[in-house]
Amino acid sequence: MLAIEDKLVSLDLIEENFVCDLNACKGACCVQGDYGAPLEESELKILDDIYDTVKPYISEEGQQVVADGGKHIYVEEAGKHSTPLRSDGVCVYTYFDNGGVAKCGIEKAWIEGKVAFQKPVSCQLYPIRVTRYANYEAVNYERWSICKAACKNGNKLKVPVYKFLKDGLVRKFGIDFYEALDAYAQEVKK
Repeated sequence: MLAIEDKLVSLDLIEENFVCDLNACKGACCVQGDYGAPLEESELKILDDIYDTVKPYISEEGQQVVADGGKHIYVEEAGKHSTPLRSDGVCVYTYFDNGGVAKCGIEKAWIEGKVAFQKPVSCQLYPIRVTRYANYEAVNYERWSICKAACKNGNKLKVPVYKFLKDGLVRKFGIDFYEALDAYAQEVKK
């Protein structure tokens, strides 16, 4: 583990390689799992505020789930808020492109300039997971079989997890954190 500020960072972020391969996984992280995308407290109001703009980008079933149960839910067993899931386990904010790849309706609205919020930061960071404890945050690389193609792709391209997810890390923790992580990684390489 590496300590940066009040974060304990798994060295897997430096030692393991990862580059998403949507053609192989078809966006499985949006359609599989026990609950939806973890949400930060600050993201709850954002989802409330942008939902009407994002609504046309998601499926009718997703819209119905939101109408019935809300734009976000609290998951007791996880101890945090998350995006709701449709009856088939797909995140309500998901849509499928013409190739059958699951993509984020929030992000599509952001790409088209309709909203200023890209998507939940937990989605942008995946497969990095952040867990808050009393005095620190743990920053870990989560291995999941659906990402085997991404690991293979990362190994082929020699891109460490932290480099592939630079934008999400900077968004979550700031540029100083990322530069400290990168400096450590460069030292380890020597």
